Amino acid sequence: MNHADIVILGGGSGGYACAFRAAQLGLSVILVEKDKLGGTCLHRGCIPTKALLHAAEVADTAREGDRIGVKSSVAGIDLAGVNAYKDSVITKLHKGLQGLAAVNKVTLVNGTGRLVGPGTVEVDGQRYTGRHVVLATGSYAKTLPGIEIGGPVITSDQALSLDVVPDKVIVLGGGVIGVEFASVWRSFGAEVTIVEALPRLLPGDDEFASKGLTRAFRKRGIKVRTKARVSGVERGGDGVTDGVTVILDNGDRLEADLLLVAVGRGPHSAGHGYQEAGVTVDRGFVVTDERLRTNLPDVHAVGDLVAGPQLAHRGFQHGIFVAEDIAGLAPAPIDEDTIPRVTYCRPEVASVGLTETAATEKYGAVETLTYDLAGNGKSQILQTSGGIKLIKAPNGAIVGVTMVGERVGELIGEAQVILGTGATATDLASLVHAHPTQNEALGEALLAMAGKPLHTHA
Repeated sequence: MNHADIVILGGGSGGYACAFRAAQLGLSVILVEKDKLGGTCLHRGCIPTKALLHAAEVADTAREGDRIGVKSSVAGIDLAGVNAYKDSVITKLHKGLQGLAAVNKVTLVNGTGRLVGPGTVEVDGQRYTGRHVVLATGSYAKTLPGIEIGGPVITSDQALSLDVVPDKVIVLGGGVIGVEFASVWRSFGAEVTIVEALPRLLPGDDEFASKGLTRAFRKRGIKVRTKARVSGVERGGDGVTDGVTVILDNGDRLEADLLLVAVGRGPHSAGHGYQEAGVTVDRGFVVTDERLRTNLPDVHAVGDLVAGPQLAHRGFQHGIFVAEDIAGLAPAPIDEDTIPRVTYCRPEVASVGLTETAATEKYGAVETLTYDLAGNGKSQILQTSGGIKLIKAPNGAIVGVTMVGERVGELIGEAQVILGTGATATDLASLVHAHPTQNEALGEALLAMAGKPLHTHA
């Protein structure tokens, strides 16, 4: 079977979502994947890192049990056991995806695909044609000029397969990936220093989140160096944890067993024939319109290839959208402002919509309200600090929500609905939130913004 309605290059979140939804709509699909179905998210990204973060949470809970009268302790971290747990989660989900591919009658082709024309993809000398082609080749872990990956200098790809917990780690980059790994390693007992060139951690989030996270990290013993640029890296050897020295532009020398380069991810567009076939590419990103169509007829692109927040759930929704668009359902374009973002460190950071700075630039003047989790019963039970910040536009609609605290990622669904519906605090203040839950904290923030504060001052 070398011809189908859709040929998809890449079996990650965007690619497989497009394949499965298209198949459900009666379209034939060929899905090309060079490695394993599920892509970066399942095998080298979201799922394995969150499994490590859960293991880290368990370690912290055991370590801190005495504070609540539970005699628990951590004798040490069995990283082989942690990795076995992590890999078992990946294997189960991978088998599930393979089963869904079979049920949906998606033709899987293993190999590296190359676009050779608007409707033609070549894999290991074999050509596959389709009425439509979807580009979904994802992203890769970037590094900086002059910093070569290898030995004690690693990216998130290698960090997921370490067999020992390093004593001292330097994390280069204070974005999502950097702070998540910093959180894991600190919970596992490592001494951690984050080096970030910009003035604050999580520079893409609201400053409220950056301040709260920095305060919490320093309390945990994680060192944070902001406005710090790296001028050089010296290796102690070729093996992992052989030692590395990071030289900052002010002359400071930081020594550690391991350097994690976590400076973001770049679009994986090179080597797939996109530009040679005539696809417009800008800084590595495939250029599309709001319906994710490239400049070539019937060639679409989804996920991290398209400029914007590099999130697995964004790529997943892109894939569904393109499948439905090709099938003629005419779905509404995806509103990027309502895509939620969660950073799963300790404490968690969750947000949706605009930051205060972005909202002020867009609307000229906004109103903000911050609710401290100290007033929330469940947060006190969990012994977490943090807060919820709401941003209101002049028309009364809530246009931004940022939350900091343990488990606040689980609250982002309601916040997304608030933004997606254009609701005001007055509209929502009468909704009843279960007690005691952290979700109640969002309800309290809405009450306060509506002028009816109970456990806080307006």
